[in-house]
Amino acid sequence: MTEQEIIRRQSLQELRNLGIDPYPAAAYPTDATVLNIINQFDAYEGKQVCIAGRIMSRRIMGNASFAELKDASGRMQIYINRDVVCPGDDKTMYNTVFKKLLDIGDIIGVKGEVHKTKMGEISVFIHEFTVLTKSLRPLPVVKVDADGKVHDAFSDAEQRYRQRYVDLIVNDEVKETFIKRTKITTAMRNFFNNRGYLEVETPILQPIPGGAAARPFLTHHNALDMPLYLRIANELYLKRLIVGGFDAVYEFAKDFRNEGMDRTHNPEFTVMELYVAYKDYHWMMQMTEELLETVAIESNGTTEVTIGENQVSFKAPYPRVPILEAIKIHTGTDVAGMNEVQLKEVCRQQDVPYEESYGVGKLIDALFGEKCEHHYIQPTFITDYPKEMSPLTKEHRTNKALTERFELMVNGKELANAYSELNDPIDQRERFEDQLLLSEKGDDEAMFIDQDFLRALEYGMPPTSGIGIGIDRLVMFMTNNASIQEVLFFPQMKPEKKAIALTEEEKLVLQIIKENHPTLLADVKVQSELSGKKWDAAIKGLTGKKLAQVFKDGENLMVQPEE
Repeated sequence: MTEQEIIRRQSLQELRNLGIDPYPAAAYPTDATVLNIINQFDAYEGKQVCIAGRIMSRRIMGNASFAELKDASGRMQIYINRDVVCPGDDKTMYNTVFKKLLDIGDIIGVKGEVHKTKMGEISVFIHEFTVLTKSLRPLPVVKVDADGKVHDAFSDAEQRYRQRYVDLIVNDEVKETFIKRTKITTAMRNFFNNRGYLEVETPILQPIPGGAAARPFLTHHNALDMPLYLRIANELYLKRLIVGGFDAVYEFAKDFRNEGMDRTHNPEFTVMELYVAYKDYHWMMQMTEELLETVAIESNGTTEVTIGENQVSFKAPYPRVPILEAIKIHTGTDVAGMNEVQLKEVCRQQDVPYEESYGVGKLIDALFGEKCEHHYIQPTFITDYPKEMSPLTKEHRTNKALTERFELMVNGKELANAYSELNDPIDQRERFEDQLLLSEKGDDEAMFIDQDFLRALEYGMPPTSGIGIGIDRLVMFMTNNASIQEVLFFPQMKPEKKAIALTEEEKLVLQIIKENHPTLLADVKVQSELSGKKWDAAIKGLTGKKLAQVFKDGENLMVQPEE
């Protein structure tokens, strides 16, 4: 423990010695919030309030002090006078508890009157306070000087994502991002519910990972003695419900894909999928425009949104560009009707990386991703994908080589994917079998054959249009965040590595071992300045810490424990 952590534990014990429970069980009956008091000061002025929150700063001034209290709604000043909180001879609650045993980060409840100070700051002049939680770790203290310059900010990304709870306490703007995320999903739910669409839930553990081309996570169910997959999409289950007679269903789903991680991808992510019977992808484009226009206004108050350096308008309507036309525009090559060999040659000419296992669909996807995608900053529907790219999509009504599918591109990234859903069970089986051939060629993202879904289609699914919208990416756009980790409370992280504290003797031994071969310990021992007793003690200490790796970090020798 650090010195501060040791001192806080000592303060904890001293509170208990004074008969104060630092973690009381009783409810604390607050009757106001910081935001309410500030926004409705005229109504609260001179009146008694009871609020609770975390101490974020303190100014001890002898017999009177100021502190900043933060609750879920905001921050405000409290004023504490020794003789008011301790009207009798016993001044312990002020002189000892408040001044010496409380720290920044502690949570307290206060009762007092709302007034403005001589400086005009709204404050609660308290006459009673209650310790509600003693904080045992010090918070990062972020300082802002008179010029607005921030010092000692808690800004290291890895620390912020690992310790989101600290990030939320000290960085107020982070909390606003997640409040806006809730506004976005609420706006979407209201949009659907007002149209009579039904929100449903479908399985996360699935015997067949269907509905998308992606690598799944695999687990094992002991009681059933069978493999199960974390879902990569909820599409096939939602379409089963359309077969069952629901006209419109949607789900905010947690999906999982065992693939790479970067600033725009997390292995666990949220997708909203919607399926509406008797509609097609033209109808879905119009509905998507209305939905995103509504979401932008509900979350930002305008359809104009800043994303990085770009000003993006979600005002309908959005342009529609066929994918093969987009490739032709941005590469100068018409790839319509090309086979696998020809497309690989185009990729080589255009310096587009690909794998030998790629079929026609993935090659076209690679070309579009490398050469076209980044050009579409304003919302644009990329339409009419080749059949090989879209195994769940209905054949295009005027061109049998294409499908009725669109992807919505925003700021150079895919935001939504939608189809006129394939409801011909014979055609669907053939498409699945084509995916099986791709899998045999080494494509580990090819779709599985879901026999039960095929059986459901054989009972008859009405003409249907469906869409999937990436919620995490939508929130990134609406909050102007470039990293998906900024819009996930707890993004996936590599295991945390912690250095083991070493004695000076252990550091010296490690340095010698690092510079020599471990089998030469008997020889290198004489190179050290340690006595034989200290050498043996250092070796025992290192062995007890189960060292697996030694590396140098700046000037300090650091070690990692075995996995």
